[in-house]
Amino acid sequence: MAETTHRITPPEPRIAFHKTELQPILDVYGRLVMAGKARDYAIGMHKDVAIFAIFRRHAENPTWRIEKQPHLQNMQGQYVVYGQAGQVLRRGRELSQVLRVFDRSRFRIIE
Repeated sequence: MAETTHRITPPEPRIAFHKTELQPILDVYGRLVMAGKARDYAIGMHKDVAIFAIFRRHAENPTWRIEKQPHLQNMQGQYVVYGQAGQVLRRGRELSQVLRVFDRSRFRIIE
């Protein structure tokens, strides 16, 4: 009888938000929910990027994406906020500075 050996390969390391990073992001999300601009979110942890996506409705593309890209830390900054069309709204090394794009004054309705 032949003996088979099974190798268990460890899972690939994934990029994730630390809880100190996730708290300010969830604060921004809560403000958007209270303002009626968001209803759902999703978190993606991938090999090279962590994504926090904010949706107006759960059945559509994300309105905003907050991404952590550690490989860009020394170049352009590891945090990026993308708009719905994929445009870069803000990029930087500090999460607090990047999240300023969600300041309340930017979401005023002009009549």
